Amino acid sequence: MSVTRGFLSFFFIALFCVKANPHEPAASAILIRKGKVIAIKDGDTISLLYNRQTLTIRLAHIDCPEKGQPYGARARQFISDSCFGKNITVTGTRFDRNKRLIGVVTTAAGTNINKALIEAGLAWHYRQYSSDSSYSLLEKQARLQRKGLWAESKPTPPWNWRKRNR
Repeated sequence: MSVTRGFLSFFFIALFCVKANPHEPAASAILIRKGKVIAIKDGDTISLLYNRQTLTIRLAHIDCPEKGQPYGARARQFISDSCFGKNITVTGTRFDRNKRLIGVVTTAAGTNINKALIEAGLAWHYRQYSSDSSYSLLEKQARLQRKGLWAESKPTPPWNWRKRNR
């Protein structure tokens, strides 16, 4: 094999291995992003400063009340108190259609914020998009203890609230 032919083979193999969008992980790849939280959109969406760029993070496995719902402001305040201005680690596997990284947020102290919101009664387990039973168990415990939104007689899940209010 000539040097030129070997180089061309290597070049084309490398070319096909390069992904079109460096922000999109390969199928089932784990993406880890570390950075500083610079904005809190709502209880389950934050902005992360990562490599001098803003990356929007949607917390996986959970759905918090919307801003106009009871406990929406509390969920936002909870995540703000836990993360705003702090360094965190996000572990995700994909981006959604809005280019948000779907992930689990962990503080420098090791707290899983996604689970902490469920434990505090400030989020539902988003079963439509998550089959992780640990979130269902935490939600059940929060319900039994009537924590947060579970103190209400019939709290409206955010996915139902969004259907009625959009």
